[in-house]
Amino acid sequence: MSKDLYYALTKTPAGFIEIRGSAKGLRRLSILQRNAKESPQLFKDLIERLNAYFSGKKTSFPDKLDLSSATDFQKKVWQITRSIPYGKTRSYKWVAETLGKPKATRAVGQALAKNPLPIIIPCHRVVASGSKLSGYSGGIELKRYLLELEDNANRE
Repeated sequence: MSKDLYYALTKTPAGFIEIRGSAKGLRRLSILQRNAKESPQLFKDLIERLNAYFSGKKTSFPDKLDLSSATDFQKKVWQITRSIPYGKTRSYKWVAETLGKPKATRAVGQALAKNPLPIIIPCHRVVASGSKLSGYSGGIELKRYLLELEDNANRE
């Protein structure tokens, strides 16, 4: 993974702001809604499962999702993506064909690029034809890392 990525979290009158950047400059600024309430207990189980996942343990994420801001197409793409088994990959073409729209590989890629719940909706498991790694919001190095993490957990 790239070592030149940085972030900061700051509280403002508008709510918490997450700032992300690299040595090249700013990459993203996210404003968390002011009316959002901190609730670590609500997410305790998820946090524990994420920690298990990143420690190399085979983990599932059957969580209920609120995808109300997504399009119907995105929801369908993400639902298919959630069906990809842990440690396995499928192509953008496979997702498009499973969706019943075999020529929609670019649209599938665009939907996956807008995935608001990486890991839980495992878009890192979707690869280009020939198992080539391409397109991941966290970068190709992170995609490779996640796939290797899952592959190693499957070997144990």
